Amino acid sequence: MQFAAPRSASEAAALLQAEPGDARVLAGGSDLLVQMKSGALRPDLLVDIKRIPGLDAITAEDGGFRLGAAVPGARLGEHAGVRALWPGVVEAVELIGSTQVQGRATVAGNLCNASPAADAVPALVAADAVARVFGPRGERDCPVSDIPVGPGRNSLAKGEFVASILLPARPKRAADAYLRFIPRTEMDIAVASAGVSLVLDEDGRCTRARIALGAVGPKVLLAEEAAHCLIGTKLEDAALAAMAEACSALASPIDDKRGTVAFRKQVVGVLAKRAAKIAQDRAGGTK
Repeated sequence: MQFAAPRSASEAAALLQAEPGDARVLAGGSDLLVQMKSGALRPDLLVDIKRIPGLDAITAEDGGFRLGAAVPGARLGEHAGVRALWPGVVEAVELIGSTQVQGRATVAGNLCNASPAADAVPALVAADAVARVFGPRGERDCPVSDIPVGPGRNSLAKGEFVASILLPARPKRAADAYLRFIPRTEMDIAVASAGVSLVLDEDGRCTRARIALGAVGPKVLLAEEAAHCLIGTKLEDAALAAMAEACSALASPIDDKRGTVAFRKQVVGVLAKRAAKIAQDRAGGTK
């Protein structure tokens, strides 16, 4: 196995493109190194992107924040600006592993690992976050929702890697929230999860909503019909019930030892309803 630590994005892309075998990007390594130690992965090349300038930074951009691909979750959790603007994204990231893991694990890595149960991804999708992908042909912007395509599979072409993620600006009366269900109190992966982002008008009516569901499909699901149930409402009980029902109907989970299909479908609707209420409270929509 070869190891490289390029000093520029173009150099990293060239290395990934030129490797005829299995080339992997190393940012935090909290997923990659575990997979390597278990024997599930035997890459021919590791490309460490942490030395590329800017990739370890959180920078303000157009009213939002750009997260470099090498920014660890712990640093995100300490950033007052991101916590204020996108609290749901931060609380999702802070659920990834232990305190020690968060010192290494990155949001971009959680995204590109493409686990259906990834915590950061539903929150990012609800936030309408955009990934900046760098490759042999330069850079392109891609909705975060388009990066995972199935369990353990992403849409990145050979030579491409996620260099950063943009959390966009939002109006004053807006907020988000993320919730998951796990069998244990900590250090577990989601059986079902939901990220909700809301925008309210001055009267407290919902003018925009995005709802993303995790661990109930082969990738994170954007629940557009469920979000539509909230538009024009003050999240009254009937609107929340319709939203939860739409989430349950969209979910297509599997049966396994951690949860049945019926349980996951029901719980994901409950989680979405609770997350919507939290987001509403944070946006100042309730007294």
